Amino acid sequence: MNRQQQRDDLIAALAAAPPIGGTVAAERESFAAAMTHPPAPDVTLGDVVLGGRPAVRVQPVTTLLYLHGGGYVVGSARTGTHLAAGLARRLGATAYSLDYRLAPEHPYPAALDDALAAYRELLDTVPAERLLVAGDSAGGGLAVALLAAAREAGLAQPAAAAVFSPWADLTLTGESIRTRVGRDPLFDEAALRWYADKYVSEDARAASPIFADLSGIAPLLIQVGSVEVLLDDAVRLAARAAADDVEVTLEVAAGLPHVYQLAHGVLDDADDALDRAAAFLTRSR
Repeated sequence: MNRQQQRDDLIAALAAAPPIGGTVAAERESFAAAMTHPPAPDVTLGDVVLGGRPAVRVQPVTTLLYLHGGGYVVGSARTGTHLAAGLARRLGATAYSLDYRLAPEHPYPAALDDALAAYRELLDTVPAERLLVAGDSAGGGLAVALLAAAREAGLAQPAAAAVFSPWADLTLTGESIRTRVGRDPLFDEAALRWYADKYVSEDARAASPIFADLSGIAPLLIQVGSVEVLLDDAVRLAARAAADDVEVTLEVAAGLPHVYQLAHGVLDDADDALDRAAAFLTRSR
């Protein structure tokens, strides 16, 4: 049907409406019948009160759980909102940036326990096929650990996950930790060890998703910069996921540093990366 036919049909439908002029009650009933439609499949309706008056909240069904970076020692829900918002805007999703507990006050597995509890609660109200998970750096590794933990707990997997420069090996055995020293403007092995020693001790391998059984987890997108010391964490995580028959996509951005996506709105490469991440997450819903 062409546009003109659509317009003609609309005009005809409006013209067929009964004339206005009955009782107020009848007019209200007629208007409600004509104007009330079931919600679109990607939104939910909720009755709320605003300013003392009833209102209806129209909210996207798609929900993103975002796990911030910071080496499990620094960072907060607030520091994660810049990337969470960049993704949420592209996805048309409601996003939650989680304030999981930090080390050294709360060592492993506190962060994972918090992420799993948050994920479990989201599943109470959001269909798994409309739930997405993402994270950067330590939060990226935590996101993958969460997927494995959810599987072990018998919970449904989210539709997909995207992780940016994931810290996936807290035993620090990646070759790039040494070969990228001097090229990575942020980290070296000593810096990573400072974080790791506060979060894990003898549990470093258990806290590292690179050594986990990843079979059965959600489709996974991994983005990483080529000059960062965590390059091998991303590469080996992708290989491990592929070996466990996970649908995984690895993107290595030439010449870019750790979590370069944080520069979205300023750096074209960052905006392009978030566009691709959103496309991956949307395709998997």
